[in-house]
Amino acid sequence: MTHPSRSGGQILVDALQVHGVDTAFGVPGESYLDVLDALHDSNIRFVINRQEGGAAFMAEAYGKLTGKPGICFVTRGPGATNASIGVHTAYQDSTPMILFIGQVGTDFMDREAFQEIDYRRMYGQMAKWVAQIDRADRIPEYMARAFQVATSGRPGPVVLALPEDMLIAQAEVADTRRYQPVQASPSSAQISQLRTMLTEAKKPLLLLGGGTWTDAACADVQKFAEANGLPVACAFRFQDLLDNDHPHYVGDVGIGINPKLAARVKEADLLIAFGPRLGEMTTSGYSLLASPVPKQRLVHIHPDPQELGSVYQAELMIAGGAPETAHMLAAMEPVDPAAWRHTVEEAKAELRAWQEQPPIFKDGSAPLDLWQLVQDMQAALPHDTIITNGAGNYATWAHRFWRYGAMRTQLAPTSGAMGYGVPAGVAAKIVDPQRTVVTFAGDGEFMMTGQELATAVQYRAGLILIVFNNNMFGTIRMHQEREYPGRVSGTELHNPDFAALAQAYGGQGEVVEKTADFAAALQRAVAFTNEQKLPAVIELRYDGNLITPGATLETIRKNAEAAKSS
Repeated sequence: MTHPSRSGGQILVDALQVHGVDTAFGVPGESYLDVLDALHDSNIRFVINRQEGGAAFMAEAYGKLTGKPGICFVTRGPGATNASIGVHTAYQDSTPMILFIGQVGTDFMDREAFQEIDYRRMYGQMAKWVAQIDRADRIPEYMARAFQVATSGRPGPVVLALPEDMLIAQAEVADTRRYQPVQASPSSAQISQLRTMLTEAKKPLLLLGGGTWTDAACADVQKFAEANGLPVACAFRFQDLLDNDHPHYVGDVGIGINPKLAARVKEADLLIAFGPRLGEMTTSGYSLLASPVPKQRLVHIHPDPQELGSVYQAELMIAGGAPETAHMLAAMEPVDPAAWRHTVEEAKAELRAWQEQPPIFKDGSAPLDLWQLVQDMQAALPHDTIITNGAGNYATWAHRFWRYGAMRTQLAPTSGAMGYGVPAGVAAKIVDPQRTVVTFAGDGEFMMTGQELATAVQYRAGLILIVFNNNMFGTIRMHQEREYPGRVSGTELHNPDFAALAQAYGGQGEVVEKTADFAAALQRAVAFTNEQKLPAVIELRYDGNLITPGATLETIRKNAEAAKSS
């Protein structure tokens, strides 16, 4: 049924409501004032951010957390360029997201008008689809397609440019139906072939990752692993697809992988890669699996047929979404796991040993034991706590030592984007205010998007932020010492008082420099965030020489100097 005449902005907001949008993130701009006006009378919560990069990260985190497209609005030019980091993250992380960009009017286009950019060219390689809506009467069509593309197959970001004059134009046009995500399903013959390959295996390993996962899919894949006695690993920053306390969970396959788990991946005679792209981070620079033909028999399951065979020629390639495939695997007649049943307990024991206190802390000389801090957190916080982080060596303490609960308890960028942790934590607390949310952030990481603490205060998002302050860009410094020992350049930082900064924003802030002081500080942060619904920052000040759980900057430098002199 055709609606009475509406403005383009109203048609667009009505379409958002048709497609079930409840929250949008963004920074306002004069280029889409009509959308802002239409949002005023809608039931959509518009979260106002302090910078477009933070807004895009929040939308991406929303997409990860809910499985629905994260919605972001920014203005043209500078707003769009700032938001690009979130779009790139959504693309590499296979996260459904739609970015709307206010655009110059069609009467000014192709003149390099004020802040004009051709977004089809700008975003061409980092989005699933980029388009510009030039006619108000076609908004419902474009919107339906945007949601369909963002959620079907391999999920990802869509970018729509909105010319200013189009948004104020009037049109009589009907709304569409709500979008319906489409995923492929395996054939019964493919499931039968997978089962046959499993019966022939002696050292199988199940590797989980990628997008399209749901609670039901996770439950089904757990049932499949249990029925067939399979050890289960999770790809880089997808550690929450199986409860890490589950007997079959044996660790994460990513940066800083447990060497014994890496050996198991290499020695597997059947690797069932369910969901991950098998990219550089998951394959340790394409070294765990030979390319293009792996030594392991490989079953690769992925929602995008174009991904299958693009790097690795698997023996069995299955195009399928996680829910559809996991349901069929759970219903598959189990095989006899006697040949490899012992490997589950062995690999689990190796994981426990890998998660023990690192030697650098065992002598008690370090005032702040970062490993013990994670143990204190694990003991004090709920099992379904959401952990967010961006990029940096500090994230190792979350990835290696935190035991993630059920899906979705980990929000982290596989794109390696710094600045993700704070916005993701704020978004998670806004979306699910009853859950405990903790953000791990390095000092360099925090300063990139820390202004979103103001957003947390404005929307009473009581998350806890753990700031790892070692006064340096630690990861780059580590590589610098390895390649150019003793020549420190461009990696030193002079930081503010992060605890005082948190208080200035309206939250709570504390500084911790000794291990014994952390548990009480964490308890105070939990109480404050629960009672006040405001953020709390715990700043950890510690020796930057303690760069990783397994090495110090001093040892890295000395080893590099010795290698260069030999």
